[in-house]
Amino acid sequence: MSTEVVFDIETQSAAGADFKQMRISVVGVYFYETDEYQCFEEKEFPQLWKRLEKSDRLIGYNSRYFDTPILNNYYPGDLNRFVQLDMLEQIHKVLGFRLKLDDVAAATVGVRKSGHGLQAVEWWKQGEIQKIKDYCLQDVKVTKAVYEYGLKYGALAYEDRLGGRKAIPVDFARKEATPAINLSMGF
Repeated sequence: MSTEVVFDIETQSAAGADFKQMRISVVGVYFYETDEYQCFEEKEFPQLWKRLEKSDRLIGYNSRYFDTPILNNYYPGDLNRFVQLDMLEQIHKVLGFRLKLDDVAAATVGVRKSGHGLQAVEWWKQGEIQKIKDYCLQDVKVTKAVYEYGLKYGALAYEDRLGGRKAIPVDFARKEATPAINLSMGF
């Protein structure tokens, strides 16, 4: 049974130059092991760490250069030591440029995101946590759909400037089997 985890974060403020200063409003995850979507608020992160530490791989979109560094502000170990698949990283290696998840999802699986991260920042300011959770979990669902398509077909898609659908070859297969690790202290 797979213990991979698809994840996404939402932040309390717009992205700045210093990720060390950024705070998380929620983390949305999908656990393949239990086939469940779940959101974690800051006070619930210790339960999240236990689940992530047992995962085979963390899967995200722009996760290695955004989500993981910000999550590391909270994590007692180093999430960069976990096996990760950052789909945007693979897309950039193939194409030489970056694409929005929304554009890749629309061209690949015919689904768009329900909004954008700046809306989640506004919801945070207004105290509308449930809206943030709903939005974040929708992003996780879109990310999961794109991941599964790429895993199954070895390609994703995007629409070029002329409106043509272009293929992006990808290899989302796990390269190595890594045992689950436990890096947090359970005191």
